[in-house]
Amino acid sequence: MALTGTYVPSTAQWVRDQVAEYEASNGERANTLRDTGYPIVVITSVGAKSGHLRKNPVMRVERDGAYLAVASLGGAPQNPEWYHNLVAHPEVELQDGAEKHVYTARILEGEERADWWQHAVATWPTYASYQEKTDREIPLFLLERA
Repeated sequence: MALTGTYVPSTAQWVRDQVAEYEASNGERANTLRDTGYPIVVITSVGAKSGHLRKNPVMRVERDGAYLAVASLGGAPQNPEWYHNLVAHPEVELQDGAEKHVYTARILEGEERADWWQHAVATWPTYASYQEKTDREIPLFLLERA
């Protein structure tokens, strides 16, 4: 079932622009992280405090139909805002190109986290340097089709 509610765009202009272009083109344009060549997906979540729909481009880390949302925030000391949304409301929509489906997010721990972390770093090597920049263990959410 699709998420419902009022969409409130990000306060960051580049996020607003990328999400708008990605959605308008069914993922054919604005589909890499700031033109790095690394593919992204767009995750729609429900705001933890506001209840409004929020949309964020995140790195495309996929395996066997499941996706990973890496709450790295570039190695900042705090989690990204969307982290709190997924904790409070684990049902999300994920758009990968033209495909959009509902997923359930859960935080990974232990060996399962270690396995997916290796996959994340293999997909986007910069994650390793992000982990080195922060004292927190970067949270990983596994998104599985609902």
